Amino acid sequence: MIFDDRRSHSVAAATAAIALTLSGALALAADAKLTGASEVPPVSTSATGESMIAIAADGSVTGSVKTTAIEGTMAHIHLGAVGKNGGVIVPLAKGADGSWMVPPAAKLTAEQLTSYKAGELYVNVHSDAHKGGEIRGQLMP
Repeated sequence: MIFDDRRSHSVAAATAAIALTLSGALALAADAKLTGASEVPPVSTSATGESMIAIAADGSVTGSVKTTAIEGTMAHIHLGAVGKNGGVIVPLAKGADGSWMVPPAAKLTAEQLTSYKAGELYVNVHSDAHKGGEIRGQLMP
């Protein structure tokens, strides 16, 4: 069952990237592995996650995050370089079985898109045990 969840997650992200590409907007992959060690400060946890995010040249954002071993309470895309925390720019919607989705029509500003291209966006998932974030992954173009 885990294999099927991961495969459907990958198919959904690939479909989103293809849709952005076909619509005339070049999609930039922003996949990331989420771990507690990437949080600021680092968190000791067995939780992990994988983001499958696509960001188009016009700033449109699509995709999802799949987590394991965490009861997430919130998830977001934030502005912040590696080792730094930053503000929320895209809140994610909670789905079933540890999944989080980018909401429809999510779009970065020109400044946020520049920050993404510089590797200064990250996604993290919060929990009751770690309200500031339990797992994090840097979104790299």
